[in-house]
Amino acid sequence: MSDLPASIDYQAIVACVREGGQLALESWREDAKPDARIWEKSKGHMVCDADLAVDTFLQARLADILPDAGWLSEETADDAARLNCDYVWLVDPIDGTRDYIRGRAGWCVSVALVYKGSPIFAVMYAPATDQLWTAKPGQGAYCNDAPLTASSQSAYDGARIPLDPDAKIEKLVIVEKPNSIAMRMAMVACDRADMVISLRWGSEWDIAAAHLIAAEAGAAVTDGLGGGLRYNKAKPMDFGVLCCAADIHDEIVGRMRIHADRILKETPDAP
Repeated sequence: MSDLPASIDYQAIVACVREGGQLALESWREDAKPDARIWEKSKGHMVCDADLAVDTFLQARLADILPDAGWLSEETADDAARLNCDYVWLVDPIDGTRDYIRGRAGWCVSVALVYKGSPIFAVMYAPATDQLWTAKPGQGAYCNDAPLTASSQSAYDGARIPLDPDAKIEKLVIVEKPNSIAMRMAMVACDRADMVISLRWGSEWDIAAAHLIAAEAGAAVTDGLGGGLRYNKAKPMDFGVLCCAADIHDEIVGRMRIHADRILKETPDAP
């Protein structure tokens, strides 16, 4: 990473993400629908005016900070020009839109700056709970400026996992599940959960920032098969994500393999 420019204004990135979160918060109402138009952009995927407003705001402001960086966001049409960029912004303007539109606090703004396929700076901001997470490679992860140490759970049995309250699962302890997968991964980084498992195709912008935050806190972060994660791919999707205490990673991969193989057989390519 010695060729990274020293001129990146990391504090400006943090300020920009905070401001984007406050923009979303203006339309959010606790325990009520937001003051925003809501629609289904594809089957099972909700979006609202606030998603687009935050996306537009972040794209303009982040371009001012690093003009040559590419752009990959959930709410912007993909531009293949990003593939020729060393630096790329990976952005989910509101990760956890379902919680946002339900008036629940499990949503955040998620921004990662990726350099040649690896996240080099991550910011997540959950304005409804006033939590701000940041991370840089080799410099640790922080929540509201407090250093994070990820879960040290050493046994699968009794591990905490964020799931819906009516989920039926043996040997694990269910804890509250925010809709935002980035926030669920941050729970592992904050030692409020021991594992997060997804065995479905997901987009890079969902996990890039949380990946760096959890990894810098000491968690293991891989795809659903236990493989490494790279970003800014031509098809910016991965099969699943596993974020967990390092000591139980291999056991989880082994336990989940039969399920992962079945799902891959049913959905061999990213949708």
